[in-house]
Amino acid sequence: MTGPVLLRHPSSLEHDTGAHPESPRRIVAIERALASRDWLGWDVRLSPADSRASIEAVHPGSHIDRIEALSARGGGMIDMDTIVSAGSFEAALHAAGGAVAMVDALLGGEGAPAAASLHRPPGHHATVDRAMGFCLFNNVAIAAQHALDAGLARRVLILDWDVHHGNGTNDIFAGRDDVLFCSIHQSPLYPGTGAASDAGYGAGEGYTVNLPVPGGSGDAVFASLVEHVVRPLARAYEPDLVLVSAGYDAHADDPLAGCVVTDLGYATLAVSVRAMADELGVPLGIVLEGGYDVGALARSLTLTLEVVGAAQALDVPDIALHPLAAQARERLARGSWPQLG
Repeated sequence: MTGPVLLRHPSSLEHDTGAHPESPRRIVAIERALASRDWLGWDVRLSPADSRASIEAVHPGSHIDRIEALSARGGGMIDMDTIVSAGSFEAALHAAGGAVAMVDALLGGEGAPAAASLHRPPGHHATVDRAMGFCLFNNVAIAAQHALDAGLARRVLILDWDVHHGNGTNDIFAGRDDVLFCSIHQSPLYPGTGAASDAGYGAGEGYTVNLPVPGGSGDAVFASLVEHVVRPLARAYEPDLVLVSAGYDAHADDPLAGCVVTDLGYATLAVSVRAMADELGVPLGIVLEGGYDVGALARSLTLTLEVVGAAQALDVPDIALHPLAAQARERLARGSWPQLG
């Protein structure tokens, strides 16, 4: 078995957003922090550009064409939050391609126990046919769809702990039961979606689990929701792959939201997620999303990778059942998940 694999690409620095908080400084800070630790011993690889067919498994060709054409013209504003530059299309291809290559490293015969795709632009706000919220293509959704289409997995669990609701991922999989999407996010906050009542529809009813938290929520809330809600859901669902949409903008230092998770809090989330994957006997993939205080981002991501890539798992600390987690368990037990009762 190989060790953990990290996918990166210099095109992430060519997605020029000017003074925007989602800037190349994020990748510079991350890579500087990891390089100072010899990349934690991970196998660092350049990501490939994703194929059009892979992206079209999630986004229609017309969406891809719009991003490509705008980038070819030198760029412009898609909306007040979402910028395209001359280098953005190439960066987006590698952000998606890195997530797909991550899945192949985990499930394609190589047997990596953990992997990470560290690129920009992020992806979880991108809907089927709309780029928004700093996101062009939905990288984690493309990765999950690739795992399913290639026959590498029958079921995928996506945990999104970015402080903003992953509305794109939510909507892409809301009508399906082959992806269990769990999101912990501040509410109210951009994009204004992710109510606890949004649980999917049709065959996917119950397989969208939104866990909104109020501003001011910190380590105790986030850790309890992962350990006492998401982890039991994973036991019941039995996925073949766990993916984390890993945003670090719930950090106390982040300027774009109001949660107060600490560096240690993110390490605790990683310990729980690593334990969850180990308990299930499945690999774990980390896909970078937000995080706009570059110091907090670099520190917290480094701790995450240190935990999930360690040769020996850390013991999960004693995490108290927070009232918000207890309420979520009761709600889910009354619905599609009686196992949580």
